[in-house]
Amino acid sequence: MPEDVAARARAIIEDNAYMTLATADGEGLPWATPVWYAPEPDLTLLWISRPVVRHSVNLELRAELGIVIFDSHQPPGTAHGLYMGATAAEVGHDELERAVSVFSERSLRQGAGPFGLAEVRAPAEHRLYRATAYEVFISGDRDQRIPVDLG
Repeated sequence: MPEDVAARARAIIEDNAYMTLATADGEGLPWATPVWYAPEPDLTLLWISRPVVRHSVNLELRAELGIVIFDSHQPPGTAHGLYMGATAAEVGHDELERAVSVFSERSLRQGAGPFGLAEVRAPAEHRLYRATAYEVFISGDRDQRIPVDLG
C-alpha cells in the first residue's frame, strides 16, 4: 500500500472533528449519529456520549459498528473520506485517566475547553467511549474503496 494513502487517511482523522457512528440494535435495526471525536496516538477514536442515548444502548447490545469520517464542505467529486469497521465500548476504569487526557487535549486545541474525569464518571451523565477499527478504507476516484493499513 502506498505511504501517501496512509498519510491521507491520518490527515482525514486529524483534520476533521466529527465522525458518523452506524450502530444497530439487538434486532439489527440501524441507527446513525454524528459525534465529536478525539484520536488517540494509536488512532483509536474517543467520544463522549450519554449511556442512555440510542447509539450507546446499541453498543451495549452489539459492539460492532461502522464509522465514516469526511469533510462535508468539500466540493462534489473531490472529497476523500474514511470508512471503518470497528468495535467500541465504554473506556474502562484503568484506562480512563489517560483517555480523558487525550480527549481534553484535543478539545482544548479545538477551542471547546477542558474535560476531566468528573465529567465522565458516575454520577455524571456522560461516559467516554473508544472505537478500535479492524478495517479501514479511504475513498478513491469513481467510488473506489482503497484499503488502508494505519498500523
